[in-house]
Amino acid sequence: MSIRLSEITQNYDCRVLGCGDPVITAVEYDSRKTGSGALFFCMPGANFDGHTFAPRVYDAGCRAFVVEHPVDLPDDAVQVIVPSSRAALAAFSAKFYGEPAKELTLLGITGTKGKTTTSLLVKEILCSCGICCGYIGSNGVSYRTHYEDTVNSTPESRELHRIFRDMVNAGVTHVIMEVSSQALCTHRVDGLHFDTVLYTNLGRDHISPVEHASVEEYRDAKRRLFTDFDAENIIWNADDEHGAYMVDGSRGQRISYAIRSDADFRGSGLRPYRDETSLGIEFELEHGQTRTEVRLRTPGAFSIYNGMAAIAACTRYGVTVQECADALRTISVTGRFEVVDAVPGATFLIDYAHNGMSLTSALTELRAYQPKRLICIFGTVGGRTQERRKELAEAASRCADYSIITSDNPNFENPDAIIAEIVSHMDENALYTTISDRNEAVRFAVRLAEEGDILLFAGKGHETYQLIDGEKIPFSERAIILDESAKVQEKLLLL
Repeated sequence: MSIRLSEITQNYDCRVLGCGDPVITAVEYDSRKTGSGALFFCMPGANFDGHTFAPRVYDAGCRAFVVEHPVDLPDDAVQVIVPSSRAALAAFSAKFYGEPAKELTLLGITGTKGKTTTSLLVKEILCSCGICCGYIGSNGVSYRTHYEDTVNSTPESRELHRIFRDMVNAGVTHVIMEVSSQALCTHRVDGLHFDTVLYTNLGRDHISPVEHASVEEYRDAKRRLFTDFDAENIIWNADDEHGAYMVDGSRGQRISYAIRSDADFRGSGLRPYRDETSLGIEFELEHGQTRTEVRLRTPGAFSIYNGMAAIAACTRYGVTVQECADALRTISVTGRFEVVDAVPGATFLIDYAHNGMSLTSALTELRAYQPKRLICIFGTVGGRTQERRKELAEAASRCADYSIITSDNPNFENPDAIIAEIVSHMDENALYTTISDRNEAVRFAVRLAEEGDILLFAGKGHETYQLIDGEKIPFSERAIILDESAKVQEKLLLL
């Protein structure tokens, strides 16, 4: 892909120092990846200022730079001076990749919790109804058979437009994407037109010296998705105390969902269900003059909010509520209370719960299904989060009947040392075993399962690797569960 620099900067608020109109073959902001033909963005950061890397990038062959102030470079370097390099990165990346977002119908979702699950429900419903939908968020990038990891829930704008281009080339027409508060603050989604935006809820999260100074700042950052992007459809949680504030000032059609409040989509008659290998929650959805029975393969009232938001979004694109309900009966979201249909009579779930609060919440939700035994398989990452080890131990001791303590991305730390620290915080009456190799721990759990048991595999969630000694080793918890369950059932047949 190549384009003249003048085409990229056309109609943008900037001034150009230097002569020439180089052909740009790459857009970069990482000095380690920049060479001849690249347009390098010098971006100020919390720890480093990209302007200081400009001479090194020049020596690597780069001759085109986007800067916020002139940099001391040889005369054959072209410098594009802009008010904000980050803002320019979004605009110039869109131009470089041929403005692919204009060929897509974009749905954006923000909130503290529920973004990933709701997004993936939307994707799966739309795809099941013949609409080719892609996903961008905490669970990576997925469309058709393609999958790739992401560093952030909302990728940097350069990556975002490259992904959009790849999606368009693959025939994708709709994209559901998570939009984080940081993405809104750092210009990652500048210039995008969202057809539909969704709000889930707001909690006290991401409040720190390096993120948001206060809940109000965090809230107002997210609110920009509803006020600044002129979306046609505004879908919001009417039960959330911040919901009305979030959508106030938005100009699109407002569509509400709720359990406790009057709303366009209202859930009632909540009741848990459990069958031979799965569990979840059922409810009745009232919309207009219709009532539709909905079943979700995830537990808890929060699941109903996710389901209603997804249904409200999908009905904007010609999908009926009944079609949504039919699709939801079989959808499991990867790594988010993901049901794995394995050994009949036992229930296996994979979840990303990786701290004390989330593990307590997950186990508490599952306890409501009255399992014969509630078994928890967990560990924690190496090199950091020592406090988390105590939290996890206390949660498992308090809420699980039996625990299998194992490794979870130990990296450069000895997994046995991590496990020993977790064990030191387990209650003296807690029942548990320790197995360092997570592969074997998962297999042991499958062999241990009996009819009526619920097994929660916590921590890995959607991840497809184990981080060991700085290397990502391929690892699929779901694949291991299915493989070992097949062996268990084969042995039973031979008896």
